[in-house]
Amino acid sequence: ALLPVCMYSLKVSPLIEKISDHKDFKKLLRTRNNVLVLYSKSAAAAEGSLRLLSSVAQEVKGRGTISWIDCGDTESRKLCKKMKVDPNSKEKGVELLHYKDGAFHTEYNRAVTLKSMVAFLKDPEGAPLWEEDPEAKDVVHVDSEKELRRLLKKEDKPLLMMFYAPWCGVCKRMMPSYQQAATELKGKYVLAGMNVYSAEFERIKEEYGVRGYPTICYFEKGKFLFHFENYGATAADIAEWLKNPQAPQPQAPETPWADEENVVYHLTDEDFDKFIKDHSSVLVMFHAPWCGHCKKMKPEYEKAAEFLHVASDSPGVLAAVDATVNKALAERYHISGFPTLKYFKDGEEKYTLPHLRTKKKIIDWLQNPEAPPPPEPAWEEKQTSVIHLAGEDFRESLKKKKHTLVMFYAPWCPHCKNAIPHFTTAAEVFKEDRKIAYAAVDCAKEQNHDLCKQEGVDGYPTFNYYNYGKFVEKYTGERGESGFTTFMRTLRERDHERVGKRKDEL
Repeated sequence: ALLPVCMYSLKVSPLIEKISDHKDFKKLLRTRNNVLVLYSKSAAAAEGSLRLLSSVAQEVKGRGTISWIDCGDTESRKLCKKMKVDPNSKEKGVELLHYKDGAFHTEYNRAVTLKSMVAFLKDPEGAPLWEEDPEAKDVVHVDSEKELRRLLKKEDKPLLMMFYAPWCGVCKRMMPSYQQAATELKGKYVLAGMNVYSAEFERIKEEYGVRGYPTICYFEKGKFLFHFENYGATAADIAEWLKNPQAPQPQAPETPWADEENVVYHLTDEDFDKFIKDHSSVLVMFHAPWCGHCKKMKPEYEKAAEFLHVASDSPGVLAAVDATVNKALAERYHISGFPTLKYFKDGEEKYTLPHLRTKKKIIDWLQNPEAPPPPEPAWEEKQTSVIHLAGEDFRESLKKKKHTLVMFYAPWCPHCKNAIPHFTTAAEVFKEDRKIAYAAVDCAKEQNHDLCKQEGVDGYPTFNYYNYGKFVEKYTGERGESGFTTFMRTLRERDHERVGKRKDEL
């Protein structure tokens, strides 16, 4: 049977389960999907590790399990032999192995500290913490609001603080330069870092204007002066800027496409109808200034427009509409993503053409306009068990469910397209469970832009887990059906365990 360690002479947390029997160990791996096991050559060798692991077990209660196998006692020795583990071969006589979803996952070889071990058990697939990188030894790593206040109060040297999120790609790309700068400037300046993604840091984010990641703030004698932004991100750039720190220079606004020199006809709410009536064959690109796919397509569209402009027997003209400015047109033609191409013949809308993206395809199609292949119905138009949410009903809908996994996506994103069938199947598996929901938010829709930003979406797809509407963590597991279902099944098993324990107590 599983006996808490406190039943033995060694006084450690009852949350750590001591195991000596192979059947008990197999049962543990079958019923728990995130287990860290300490193998020791003796009880004495385990003592230091068990003290630390007692604190870790408290921090990961309900999310991870810690077990101890003392290979020094007669019964456990057989189990260690069966598991092919020999802590005697290790310098300190202990070995830490992690088991995930019933099978061996990896040897724990990260920093043996409370913070690192807790982070590992909360996300065994996740990257190590920034401070675990030996190259980042000269960055001051701050963990709490209290530590931040203390640092700002005592530090006389100019200080640069990077507020970041562990999943943020831009942050990860900048970290090597930032830590290099920290080493090169040591003694003159302090470069610090703080992961403020968690909800507990809302006050700090509000105070220092953290609207996205990374946000880098410059302090002198504890006083925040301004943000470091719109500058280069190499170690040399940071060092150069610190010699003469100054407020961000306003970036020159981008010239609207309509104001650039080109032969595309730029239409507005006011002149659209007349133009469409006056030209018998018009291809219209509805676009948005911030849309990357529109920017990519723009040169091809302009080349096609130039070709048609000089052609003696031109099969049509090309026009464009900024849908963020001309909202009446965007609404009338139900524009929900960018770019959207629509073809008008003799003043009437005839086709929507998602497949025309290059000069050749545009010209070839205009010379022989025909109906495009029928579009695949949008995900939300299909009958599935996934709940599709929008900005206005997001929080209220989530509050009704105990566990919700939300997929934030864009219809054009290839990784999203790959994940959608698996996510949909997982939702089907749990459709009878009233406490569980799999939900989706289309971030390409304008009405959801603020929501996606607010929920920390900086790439697609992003998966967030919510408990009764409250954000708990990012899902970073596998994007296949088994990944999505195992995640939810684990939560439900935990619920049932708690209910069982409560009944036992009664």
